Amino acid sequence: MLPRLYDELVPWYRLLDPPEDHADEAAAYQQALEQVARPRPETLLELGAGAGHNAAYLKRRFRCTLTDLSPAMQGLSRSLNPECEHLPGDMRTLRLERTFDAVLVHDAIMYLASVEALRAALRTAFLHTRPGGAALFAPDHVRETFAEHTALHAGEDATRALRCLEWAWDPDPADDACLVEYAFLLRDGAQVRAVHDRHVEGLFSRATWVRLLEEVGYRVEPTPPACLGLGSEVFFCGRPQT
Repeated sequence: MLPRLYDELVPWYRLLDPPEDHADEAAAYQQALEQVARPRPETLLELGAGAGHNAAYLKRRFRCTLTDLSPAMQGLSRSLNPECEHLPGDMRTLRLERTFDAVLVHDAIMYLASVEALRAALRTAFLHTRPGGAALFAPDHVRETFAEHTALHAGEDATRALRCLEWAWDPDPADDACLVEYAFLLRDGAQVRAVHDRHVEGLFSRATWVRLLEEVGYRVEPTPPACLGLGSEVFFCGRPQT
């Protein structure tokens, strides 16, 4: 079952996460993939592309193929990126029978909460990365640096307003998952409703990430310099081993 944010709450999504907030990270992803892939990358596959906010910028440089599990989120992306190819698919099992110069997996990778699921998604990415190409993975956090935290979000348009408390916590440090709770207040005209949405996310060590990337066939590269200015985000970059 999809989290409510990616299903019934999709009409509110851009009040929580505006496309313009992704300009800097998309530029860093582009530079990173250009630095690692040889020859110059032209095609890009994004697994778990969601509403297409990274693609809104990356499509200026790459021919983008965007995949996601949520039909409603893909609808948002199609409205923003009509020139991009959109395909439904689960990153654990997707097989397009073609390869790309670059593969990007942003924070959608967080919804894989077991080693087996993460390995399956990394295998999918590897099978779609051409020799000499590059894959970039950007999970929100790893086990070593995770700390309980909260954030407040707000957004509004002509008739609606959203306020949200995001709370990430780890009820069991011995397993490979954490929880992210979202408490929404949604105002539409004069009507206000409250919605709670719980997201179960994977939480793996750096060593686990590197081991699984190497198991599926990648050579793990140093974090590209372009990504180092994006704060506390975590990046893993791989090239198919030859």
